[in-house]
Amino acid sequence: MQKLSFVIPCYRSELSIASVVDEIRSTVASRADYDYEIILVNDCSPDGVWSVIQKLACEDSKIKGISLAKNFGQHSALMAGYARATGDFVVSLDDDGQTPPSEVFKLVDKINEGYDVVYGYYAHAKEHWFRRLGSYFNKKMAEHIIGQPKTLQTTSFFIVRDFIIKEIVRYPNPFPYISGLVFRATKNLGNVEIEHRNRLQGNSGYTIAGLISLWINGFTAFSVKPLRMATLMGFFCAIIGLIAGIYIIVQKVLFPDILLGYTSLMSALLFIGGMIMLILGLIGEYVGRIYICINQSPQYVVRDSIN
Repeated sequence: MQKLSFVIPCYRSELSIASVVDEIRSTVASRADYDYEIILVNDCSPDGVWSVIQKLACEDSKIKGISLAKNFGQHSALMAGYARATGDFVVSLDDDGQTPPSEVFKLVDKINEGYDVVYGYYAHAKEHWFRRLGSYFNKKMAEHIIGQPKTLQTTSFFIVRDFIIKEIVRYPNPFPYISGLVFRATKNLGNVEIEHRNRLQGNSGYTIAGLISLWINGFTAFSVKPLRMATLMGFFCAIIGLIAGIYIIVQKVLFPDILLGYTSLMSALLFIGGMIMLILGLIGEYVGRIYICINQSPQYVVRDSIN
């Protein structure tokens, strides 16, 4: 008998998490050859979701609860859950009911074809337009920076073999980015189409600032390509400056009476200054993350756990 570990980060889901758990139970019960456990991670939610998790865990020994000391973010909450997972396969999904537990065996059957990781994808995503736009930019960033295959569509609903999870939880640093950890561990990835439902209640916990922070985390945590791009940008600006300087000298030699424009001079200064500040900011982001890692800032801190 194989075992499924469901890891669910919980934030503002006091009214929905019990329904998600009930759907997992009924779905796994339809396949007698599978056992399961459910790991619910309270990411310091401001509502009463931890009380709901405690109640569910007391009623069912297959449910584990973890409560984090502060809001570390979805990816850190997943890392906390992965560290407690004991299944042959680990399934990650949302706490709001948008990712349907009833379709988990689509992922299971697909991964049993020989894949290491299988992502569900939505033919018709029921998300706010800025979330869809954010997902698009995140996909392009992942393709160019951390090596996501262009044919692969990633979502928060996916299944992973246990040996990949063991490799992922070895990552000791803050700012974990799950897709980056997956892509550096394996390229044996699959996709399967699933339904995307409306949220059971509430709104997404991600803001625009949160999505931007996630993108920055993604492209600075697992690749030095942005630094190489900064080098190329600096080289490009130097070439433009050289060509502009030669052009001005030639113009002055051929037309001694010509007045050099104040506007063009300021434009060049602002352009070059802006590029320098952008590159310095990018380098500073890397240096800051190195400093935080040296100080051993934690991925997460567990306040309480049950089962």
